[in-house]
Amino acid sequence: MNVGEPRYGVDPYLEWVNAEGIPVVEDVGIDLFEVPVKPWNRFGCDGAAVHLKGRGDFSSMFLLEIAKGGSTAVQQHLFEKVVYVLEGHGSTEVELANGSKHLFEWGPRSLFAIPLNAKYRHFNGSGNDRALIVATTNCATVMNLFNDESFVFDQSYDFSVRAGKDGYFTGDGDFHEIRQGNHMWETNFVPDLAEIELHAWGDRGAGGTNIMFVLADGVMHAHISEMPVGTYKKGHRHGPGFHVMCVTGHGYSLLWYDGDPDFTRVDWKHGVVFPPADQQFHQHFNTSTNPARYLATGIGGTRYPFTTANRRSLLGIKPGEKGAVSTSIKDGGDQVEYEDQKPDIHRIWLEEMRKNGVDAKMEKFIPNP
Repeated sequence: MNVGEPRYGVDPYLEWVNAEGIPVVEDVGIDLFEVPVKPWNRFGCDGAAVHLKGRGDFSSMFLLEIAKGGSTAVQQHLFEKVVYVLEGHGSTEVELANGSKHLFEWGPRSLFAIPLNAKYRHFNGSGNDRALIVATTNCATVMNLFNDESFVFDQSYDFSVRAGKDGYFTGDGDFHEIRQGNHMWETNFVPDLAEIELHAWGDRGAGGTNIMFVLADGVMHAHISEMPVGTYKKGHRHGPGFHVMCVTGHGYSLLWYDGDPDFTRVDWKHGVVFPPADQQFHQHFNTSTNPARYLATGIGGTRYPFTTANRRSLLGIKPGEKGAVSTSIKDGGDQVEYEDQKPDIHRIWLEEMRKNGVDAKMEKFIPNP
């Protein structure tokens, strides 16, 4: 009996996405505005899959280009997605299993999540210009777990409890005060990430601020941080799967592993995404004349860490312990304090500031060479 070649070493997610007939782009730093797209029959618009090198096993990105005056096909699936609007204006209609519908309008720098297994459809509100949106999803996790396309896309189970309050679809939300670095904003929709209020996170250095998001009560995580003009963050490391995207300003990030003689550098502006790989040190630098905000999306956050590594990084393991991402390596964490960083790091940044005509404002944190 001929049973054909044995299936061996299969990655169901990669097998599925390669069969979708769309471009699959893979690199360390990717300008999403430059990614080629092709018709994606499933979504009814042009699209591509974006796989960052070092993204790990749990998450990936889907890029959708909605033509002027167009819309996507109605979707429903068992994976979560957190959507960031790169370009254009439009709306999304969400229909829950109980028949209730929610419609909200979005524009550049909007962030939103689709409640798990809800039906939804995206609309481009412009008759002249495209809309470009990117979704960070845990499709890879779900597809590799169930290895059944029909099960993932054809389920009717009611997860309506994930939708939360009606106001969550219109930009309302609830602020949960935890502690510096872990304060949470719970919602389904953020109209403009450039405008949302952030809160001090002194442990990460140089006047930085942030907010953690809980979106559609999902395991998919997002947070946004800001660096004031003339500053940069402390270096740190954590597990894989975080997709870092510039929202405002411009700058660069250095990435390295412990013991590496050199850095990998990623220059960023709005539309560029890159991944710190598993336990890879990385450090973000603002070189613009405006505060620089960046969004990080991935699987596992402050409400649902998902992995022990995320729990250690974001929350700490022991009661009262801070997360390792904001605790010095000298104290058992994963953060490099300014006084412990390689001297070249500050020198490189000062030269970049001179090139950009921006005054450095780090003297009270680290002396100039």
